[in-house]
Amino acid sequence: MTDPTAPILPSLSSALADMVARTKSAIVSVHSHRSRASGFIWKPGLIVTADEPLADEGDVAIRFPDGSERRASIAGRDHTTDIALLRVDSGNSVPMALSPIVPDLGSLAVVVAAEQGAPTAALGMVSLVGNRWRSMRGGEIDARIELDVRLRRRHEGGLVLSASGDVIGMAVQGVRRILVIPSATIERVAARLETHGRIARGYLGVGLQPVELDDGLGAMVMSVDRAGPAAAAGIRQGDIIVGWNNEKLRDVRSLLRSLGPDSIGSVVDVAIRRAGEPVQVRLTIGERPEA
Repeated sequence: MTDPTAPILPSLSSALADMVARTKSAIVSVHSHRSRASGFIWKPGLIVTADEPLADEGDVAIRFPDGSERRASIAGRDHTTDIALLRVDSGNSVPMALSPIVPDLGSLAVVVAAEQGAPTAALGMVSLVGNRWRSMRGGEIDARIELDVRLRRRHEGGLVLSASGDVIGMAVQGVRRILVIPSATIERVAARLETHGRIARGYLGVGLQPVELDDGLGAMVMSVDRAGPAAAAGIRQGDIIVGWNNEKLRDVRSLLRSLGPDSIGSVVDVAIRRAGEPVQVRLTIGERPEA
């Protein structure tokens, strides 16, 4: 039976230390063209890290907790969810099992990351928990989780553990806050990157510029890809998109966020103003070409 008079902090400290000890062998440092981040072994030979700090070109090096360093290649990356997948010879390192659990608001969380290969740990609190949402780049995130914790840029890509030791996601820096990319999102996106190397996105084939109208907002078509879906639907340069699927256009950003993987092949009704006159077209969303 637990002694009710026993000090709480030593027990909590020991429990947290044990959690970190069980996790740190799967944590690595990612070095990319002067950028530094953390990552973790997701599967044998595959490392998940944050996409934002990863350079667009150049070599990638992985430093393991034992001090060894190996070259890695980019297996795939998704800017919209901030997830990148690297291939590397990870030796006998044991992958981390991710948990789909969403933590409770106000619960404790531990971020286990790496500094020059050496494991680091930071204790924080879950400051916000919300539903599924889309990032500013249109990526679908399975839950909104924010942490009240100090996170250095090179610790992005570190694992986030719940108070019970479950791996609930990956820590990244958001706008003025620390975000957790949930385990469910990582599993879904990383599996796609492992197979296809990229996440397909919807494509209109137009360049858009927001404009203010007398009765709301619109998106002016500044350029048209002649081989794109918009051109095939009859959309022209100078047209102003004012409606999308029978709803008034809120802003250009919300339109672009709707172009997720599930949008490819869907048919949408687009309301346009052309030289002041209303025009209605039907457009089949295509797949964005690889850069």
